[in-house]
Amino acid sequence: MKITTWNINGIRAAMGKNILDWVSSYQPDVLCLQEIKAKEDQIDIEQFKAIGYEPVFNPAERPGYSGTATLFKADPPEIIKGLGKEIFDNEGRVIRTSFPDFELFNIYFPNGGRDNNRVPYKLDFYAYLLDICDEMQRAGKEIIITGDFNTAHNEIDLKNPKANEKNTGFLPEERVWIDRYLEHGFIDAYRSLYPEEESYTWWTYRFSARQKNIGWRLDYFLVTPGIMKRTKDVVIHSEVMGSDHCPVTIILD
Repeated sequence: MKITTWNINGIRAAMGKNILDWVSSYQPDVLCLQEIKAKEDQIDIEQFKAIGYEPVFNPAERPGYSGTATLFKADPPEIIKGLGKEIFDNEGRVIRTSFPDFELFNIYFPNGGRDNNRVPYKLDFYAYLLDICDEMQRAGKEIIITGDFNTAHNEIDLKNPKANEKNTGFLPEERVWIDRYLEHGFIDAYRSLYPEEESYTWWTYRFSARQKNIGWRLDYFLVTPGIMKRTKDVVIHSEVMGSDHCPVTIILD
């Protein structure tokens, strides 16, 4: 089973850059998209259906902002949109899918914002989600959390850590929340398989950053131990264009 996550930085713009050609070629079983920036009636759903996918959308209330979508090769199992708390759910950041043997969270985590003004909101989001996941784990459920975490965990996860210590995405108070998820039983699947690899999933459009590979690893699969045992590989598709992020895929037995 292949599950791919991709922040596409605007679904209409990305489709105009032919991202569906790559999706059609690679054929993930599930495709988790973040930052779609569109309502469902603004998206040509038939293009997804033409390559064999059924999409589920959770747009933000605010036009042209945030939002998530999950695409399925087969009829989707039970879908839950949001976390059940209005302050988080009005931005369309979460689609949860209940598979028979695991829960899949497709999440666009908040950005800390200009002047770090949204960092408290971001940290509250991390905390609220972790409470939900703790309860699921106590109930014996396996979990995959994927998406754009908007945080680089450690220095290895971005090109210029020292220069970004005071910037959102690499603040100590943001990074510690990745630590807390790991302390609560989650595993960073890519870092577990590739502990020394310096690979990135996001590059600013400025300064020719992508060509120079000056990037950040912001897109993750955090998984519970039962899922990690099934994980054959995690692939960062850094060659795939169409967004300032690249797709990342977890391959499960």
